[in-house]
Amino acid sequence: MNNLTGNMDALDNTDRIYFAPLLPWQKVLWLQLTERVLKQQSLPHALLAAGMQGMGKRAFVWRLVAWLLCRERGTHPLGACEVCESCQWLKSGTHPSLQVLPLVSMPTSAESDALQEKSSSTKDKKGAKTTSNSALKIKVDDIRALQPFIYQGGQGMRICVLDHAEKMTVAAANALLKTLEEPQAQVHLLLISDTPAQLLPTIKSRVQQLALQTIEPTVAVDYVTQALGHTINREAVGTAAIEQLIQLANGAPLAAIALAQAPWYSKRSLWLTTWQALRSGKRSGVAASDYWQGQLNIKEFIQLSELMLLDIRRVCLGLSELQTDVNLSTILATYHPTDSGLEAFANSVQQTKIALQQNVQEKFAYDKLMQELASL
Repeated sequence: MNNLTGNMDALDNTDRIYFAPLLPWQKVLWLQLTERVLKQQSLPHALLAAGMQGMGKRAFVWRLVAWLLCRERGTHPLGACEVCESCQWLKSGTHPSLQVLPLVSMPTSAESDALQEKSSSTKDKKGAKTTSNSALKIKVDDIRALQPFIYQGGQGMRICVLDHAEKMTVAAANALLKTLEEPQAQVHLLLISDTPAQLLPTIKSRVQQLALQTIEPTVAVDYVTQALGHTINREAVGTAAIEQLIQLANGAPLAAIALAQAPWYSKRSLWLTTWQALRSGKRSGVAASDYWQGQLNIKEFIQLSELMLLDIRRVCLGLSELQTDVNLSTILATYHPTDSGLEAFANSVQQTKIALQQNVQEKFAYDKLMQELASL
């Protein structure tokens, strides 16, 4: 899938998430699953798509949902046909054989892995209300409400998608266990998790994990290079820059693309300049705060600061920096922040994130961070 507007797992049109092109590193798994179905061999009752953000797990799941429900899948092995009654129901968001928890995960908006994880309960620049990932919960009543759908019988294939499965309460997870232990014919449960370590062991032992996490480095580089070439001067995006993006994104190609397009990524050198100016007293915290408020919103500045802090810590520990295109090593060659200073700034960043959830004014948050950065 190749959307270059900042979304990592979805296209602009809300229904297109079901019918988008297959990501190149998912082709082998797709063929394995679809051939199994076409040969009349049933899929496992419950599947788990797990792994870090930006690897396309949600894109794969929604594409698989559409294909499994498609009335013409036998003649369209590479993806749902888009024209049958089932595909039309998906496009309208009214498919009777699909249930999704939590409801905000239903693909009625072009959200991606990363955007779902990084969304907040505050308003964005356009004033639109977004949903906090920390506020997502799948409760026991939600699981119980699925029971009539799962056990109705005689209604053809039925699919339940549990996004952010790690957000199930203990009671919800225990309620789900009964369904996992008593599989129903033609009912498939598809769980999606960004942090599978948070799933109960009893849940993980009863699902089959999809092999979505292994991506060959050359495939990742080729995909990111091609994707960024549509929006960024190809000459300016060399192999070293692409490899750095992928490394910073922990090997996830879609996250690397989103990182390159993030408004704060191009301001990393500027962050270092501000840090040095604050530390030397050449610039006041208030002046720096006023300047940056015109550059990035506070959440973007926090993302930038977290990346810079990560690399500063690496160099201070004697490791090589991840970012070779900024002069971090030069700065740290003459000045090393103390461990206590690094810890204090990291704590301040975390406290700011919590404060923002409580509707603290952005200017106040910026002023506080600049004061802490000056002491780093």
